[in-house]
Amino acid sequence: MTIVPKVNRILSVSLGVRDLAASETFYEKVWGLRRTHAENGKTYFGAMGADHHIVSLAQTGRPSLLNVRFGAPSRESVDALYNHARSLGIHIIHEPKAFSPADGGGFGFSVKAPEGQILTIVTQSAERAPEQIDAAPSKLSHIVFNSAQIDQMTAFFIDVLGFKLSDETVPMKFIRCSKDHHSVALAKGDGPSINHIAFEMPDLDALMSGSGRLRSEGYNIEWGVGRHGPGNNIFSYFIEPNGFVVEYTTGMQQIDEATYKPQ
Repeated sequence: MTIVPKVNRILSVSLGVRDLAASETFYEKVWGLRRTHAENGKTYFGAMGADHHIVSLAQTGRPSLLNVRFGAPSRESVDALYNHARSLGIHIIHEPKAFSPADGGGFGFSVKAPEGQILTIVTQSAERAPEQIDAAPSKLSHIVFNSAQIDQMTAFFIDVLGFKLSDETVPMKFIRCSKDHHSVALAKGDGPSINHIAFEMPDLDALMSGSGRLRSEGYNIEWGVGRHGPGNNIFSYFIEPNGFVVEYTTGMQQIDEATYKPQ
């Protein structure tokens, strides 16, 4: 049996926004991220964890998903993933290369998913010193894509990037690349778009405090506070200035690979 090389974490999302200054203010002053630097038309934001950044923003006029970055454990795994993707005829945007320090450095390549999303697989990206920030995210938790080709998209993540199916419902499939129940989910829709982007909070107190901060800044809780079935994670959802749905979440189910079976 051929063993598919795999990514092992989700690192960051890159978003195109209508108004860069207003979006910067939201993600730093309201959402609770730390603005780290700006370069080449992009502004980068980190969380409490050690990831170089978890969000980058660029002025595009039209809200859009520009890129999702996933981590791989080594250069050997990046090369193996690249060769595996090529062997399957996947659309390669660029072959493995070194990334600029502004983008977090490291070594990796980018591919295009079946519905056009650009995904980058990188290893040895730079890290920051962890910070203690009140009621702030610790990392990027997961991203959910709306999809008109949910089976093809799920197969892409599993067959090309080494994800595993965690659970599925009638409208959704939840897939993982780490012990977290899901780092990606696919939701049935009319076409490709972002369903929501989720940020991990350290605990329930941080989630509740952060949600209170959002409300005090005029952002309603659109759904929550509640607990999901698949993943068992606590959530609260908001709509940020560009219309993207963003989620605070905590307590994601951790998967025991030896015993877990999808439901």
